[in-house]
Amino acid sequence: MSSEKNVYRLQGLSCTNCAAKFEKNIREINTVEDVQLNFGASKITVVGDASVEQLEKAGAFDGIKVYPEKQRVVEVKEPFWKKRENQTTVASLFLLILGYIATFYQGEDNALSIALFASAILVGGYNLFKVGLVNLSKLQFDMNTLMTIAVIGAALIGEWGEGAVVVFLFAISEALESYSIDKARNSIRSLMDIAPNTAIIRRGNNEFEIDVEEIQIDDIMIIKPGQKIAMDGEVVKGSSSINQAAITGESVPVHKVPGDEVFAGTINEEGSLEVRVTKRVEDTTIAKIIHLVEEAQAEKAPSQQFVDRFAKYYTPAIMIISFLIIVIPPMFLGGVWSEWIYRGLVVLVVGCPCALVISTPVAIVTAIGNAARNGVLIKGGVHLEETGRLKVVAFDKTGTLTQGTPEVTDIVPLTDMSSDEILRNSASVEKFSQHPLASAIFRNAEKLNLALVPVDDFQSITGKGAKATVNNELVQIGSPNMFRELSMLPEQYELQIETLQKEGKTVMLLGVGNDVKGLIAVADQVRQSSLTIIQKLYELGIQKAIMLTGDNKATANAIGSQLGLSEVKAELMPQDKLDTIKSLRNQYGKVAMVGDGVNDAPALASATVGIAMGGAGTDTALETADIALMADDLEKLPYTISLSRKTLNIILQNVSFALGLKLIALLLIIPGWLTLWMAIFADMGATVIVVLNSLRLMRSKY
Repeated sequence: MSSEKNVYRLQGLSCTNCAAKFEKNIREINTVEDVQLNFGASKITVVGDASVEQLEKAGAFDGIKVYPEKQRVVEVKEPFWKKRENQTTVASLFLLILGYIATFYQGEDNALSIALFASAILVGGYNLFKVGLVNLSKLQFDMNTLMTIAVIGAALIGEWGEGAVVVFLFAISEALESYSIDKARNSIRSLMDIAPNTAIIRRGNNEFEIDVEEIQIDDIMIIKPGQKIAMDGEVVKGSSSINQAAITGESVPVHKVPGDEVFAGTINEEGSLEVRVTKRVEDTTIAKIIHLVEEAQAEKAPSQQFVDRFAKYYTPAIMIISFLIIVIPPMFLGGVWSEWIYRGLVVLVVGCPCALVISTPVAIVTAIGNAARNGVLIKGGVHLEETGRLKVVAFDKTGTLTQGTPEVTDIVPLTDMSSDEILRNSASVEKFSQHPLASAIFRNAEKLNLALVPVDDFQSITGKGAKATVNNELVQIGSPNMFRELSMLPEQYELQIETLQKEGKTVMLLGVGNDVKGLIAVADQVRQSSLTIIQKLYELGIQKAIMLTGDNKATANAIGSQLGLSEVKAELMPQDKLDTIKSLRNQYGKVAMVGDGVNDAPALASATVGIAMGGAGTDTALETADIALMADDLEKLPYTISLSRKTLNIILQNVSFALGLKLIALLLIIPGWLTLWMAIFADMGATVIVVLNSLRLMRSKY
């Protein structure tokens, strides 16, 4: 038996019950080993050997069409009136109206009205009965089975008109549910349409337009103003502003020059560009986003798992209650059979779990799709729900709350050496260091066009600084602690150092021979948006915003007070950050860690929700984090928490409404106030309201 795994896209998958039945039918194919159906993304993964014809036969009951995942399918939008099921629904309504007209003129139970109602039932309920009767023969009890029993039962006790109304309202409910699910799925389809299918490529001296599947790594793409970029790559010629909103959610275009990275699906706004392709079509950032979003929609959130378990027992329970209502009063309490059969049928109709089953998945699918379109990648319903319950958000400092690129802010001569000489000597040594603070000094010297001097015997001193020989003299640059340990730091300089540190700056000293010649202060600039973002988090109900950093306490406290953080923990090693996250989880429960997805991986993994920034630029962020903010800033963090909280509220509203309406309807059955058509109307109304309530998440903004 073949263990080959094949992925297919589906068209016509209309409801969760149909999806479950379709999956079950495929499992019954002898050559199939395993099946995973993703209802939200309308995809199916089949392990084993099965042809497209076999799969379509398994879904024939719902008219499901199956296409290999990589096959490009142009979905033809069929007008509402041309859909066969809608035509039969309209015909059923026409016959239903004629039936009531005949009843009005000739009285109840006349042959003409019965014939018209029966025709309405057969025309409008053909597909329903086709599935329901097969299910009944196999003792499979789902929505179609319950409806089939109810309609046949209504006909047998002479309630032809109500049976016809039930069929019509059920058909309307199915059409509305299918339409709403399609609206939710469009969040994925719109992502798929972001990147163009062809691109202009130059090979040698020839330029030609080819399919993206045929483009190779290192091909040169020619991108004209106004065009969408088809592949990920690196700019090799030209400069332009690129609108990256489709990938990162950034509203302001980003200026790109040679050496910069560009993404498939973004728009070249002004200049002409030549881009070297760096990834194959299946590995582009947008392809990874689509894949991860589809995987996320397949993963069931905790609330959905609960609803699914509940529905598993709920439907058989409704069947038993209905049977007892039909049998006990006539047999033991002197009730009239026709009256109690009718009430039992009403219980069957009102007990349909449609609204309950769909209450969670539509909300989850819609929210994850909305987030992806706004530059936030949420990797599963469970992470969406956990984000909605967050009480504490912990931030890494460097590159998260700050720009991540330190700048020299002060150069203070302490002897007769000038500021330029202090910077020249420092940069000459730091040129060989990989530390971010060293890079800041080197960049500052370059900006001032200072000529560096040659150095010998460079040596990095881990965690403290560096030293080298310059003009036969020992030159050292490093932290105040390093000079204290060497007994080279005069006490009169301590106050200056402390003052600068309290301003949020990191201080380094320059020593030549045995003398300290000057100090250089470097600061990592706080992002302009960080303060307003922290305030928004408090407004959303976050109890505590805390910064975790390896920087010194004075610098960390200065940034913490500037941003209004609840707490600052400084001078932390990676293990300390991990311990802090564990402690916060024990104390508060739900804790998020926000970082760049590269550093602090243990802390990100240990948090309830790990949130990485800059997902569009790093594969690590997409792989390690539970949520990736595609842009390299925190702007989308309040939006993500707000969306998650709205999703939780909508799921709670949906489940409460679906169950509450069922309970009220069941209570109305006792005095006999609820009719069959009222029961189906209540069920249809609940389904439509639940779906429309979920679709509100498509417009969720912050």
